[in-house]
Amino acid sequence: MSAPQRFAHRTDAGRAVSHLLSLFVDRDDVVVLALPRGGVPVAVPVAQALDAPLDVLMVRKLGLPAQPEVAMGAIADVGGTVEVVRNSTVIEQAGVSEDTVDEVYATETEELRRRDLAYREGRPVVPLRDRAVIIVDDGLATGTTMKAALAAVRRQQPTRMVVAVPVASAEASAAVQAEVDEFFCVLTPATFGAVGQFYDDFAAVEDAEVIDALRAHADYDPNPEVSQP
Repeated sequence: MSAPQRFAHRTDAGRAVSHLLSLFVDRDDVVVLALPRGGVPVAVPVAQALDAPLDVLMVRKLGLPAQPEVAMGAIADVGGTVEVVRNSTVIEQAGVSEDTVDEVYATETEELRRRDLAYREGRPVVPLRDRAVIIVDDGLATGTTMKAALAAVRRQQPTRMVVAVPVASAEASAAVQAEVDEFFCVLTPATFGAVGQFYDDFAAVEDAEVIDALRAHADYDPNPEVSQP
């Protein structure tokens, strides 16, 4: 199957990613983790294709106060411990003080906790120890957020750490690939501006969509014809 040049939407991208993960089919040690919010609709078809449990890996970008789209770091939480990855180059070039970094960290940690409570709806965290963990997002621009996610997952002692994404910049691919056992990416374009340029529909994913997707997957039955009445 030839690789697409762009994706219709995140679900379409997830289907494309799932085609790269055939070696993880029919394994009972696989867990799929989605980075909310955009990674969730990508991860749903991946988890369904692998017949694997799906969970969210709570992560937040630490954006510059004047340019929140520019990451000066990221935080991630698995199992109650918040991991921080700082982009010292961005912090120094922007002249951001430590007090400002701490303020952004506090704000984003509060939002991370809020989303964790809202998205899980009381469901426990899927255990990662001794599992093959596949981490999914809708794309990688710099890789900073994914690196925070990997630091959080690593503390849980999985047997394998895998990142699978629809699209990534060459810079992010190299940075993330160096930290995982396997890296799968459908598109690594020579010219990369932003993740959204490779989607026809890259509308913001709302909390309700994330909650509905996780709720539906919790009830997902890959073999309905053999379900008990």
